[in-house]
Amino acid sequence: MKDRLNKGRDMASIVPSECNEAKPGDIAKTVLMPGDPLRAKFVAENYLEGAFCFNSVRNMYGYTGGYRGKRISVMGSGMGIPSMALYAFELYQYFSVENIIRIGTTGGIADDIKLRDVVIAMGASTNSNFADQYGFPGTLAPLADFGLLEKAVQSARGRNISVRVGSVFSTDQFYNANPNARDAFRKMGMLGVEMETAGLYLTAMAMGKKALSILTVSDHIFTGEGLSAAERQESFHDMVEIALDIA
Repeated sequence: MKDRLNKGRDMASIVPSECNEAKPGDIAKTVLMPGDPLRAKFVAENYLEGAFCFNSVRNMYGYTGGYRGKRISVMGSGMGIPSMALYAFELYQYFSVENIIRIGTTGGIADDIKLRDVVIAMGASTNSNFADQYGFPGTLAPLADFGLLEKAVQSARGRNISVRVGSVFSTDQFYNANPNARDAFRKMGMLGVEMETAGLYLTAMAMGKKALSILTVSDHIFTGEGLSAAERQESFHDMVEIALDIA
């Protein structure tokens, strides 16, 4: 750890095995990433054929299997931009992953957003300082890969799944002490608030890779409505099937 600190926290100096015990070839070119590693396990057990576990370090489960003749991996990302960016960077850098599709939940912000709606994040505003590392002479706009986004919309239409495409807000604070923050999010057209998408998009952009975030509305920030654990699991299917279609 001391040596790494002395290198100025150069991310390229991270040894892959510290966070991911996968062997070369274990991970597919496309990885689905829920925040909860137990959801990764659920996807592997319920959607993938012949799935095997390639990672259990820190209980951040990762699996690879088949879906309709395609080889696909699924792995948890943990909560927040630092955790998402750590795993995304290693997947892109060390395991030759080309596409990461986040499948997670979001709190609804827009007035016309309802529980169980599927939101596809075209872009992600954030209060994180994560982009500072890139030395960009301006404000970077974290954006999805358009090719993945376009395919996701086509998949949803083909399955008669109603989706909303737009901006989300990736926050560093699950509990925000600013009582006016949510009003600002709504005023600027955010569809929902979550904690990972901006970090994923910035990492993909910086590395010349592809990323997309597909989210299910699990609660609404203004109405106070929310899904139970069982209802969240049931509502998870539409989002996962869209992601699997485009993987």
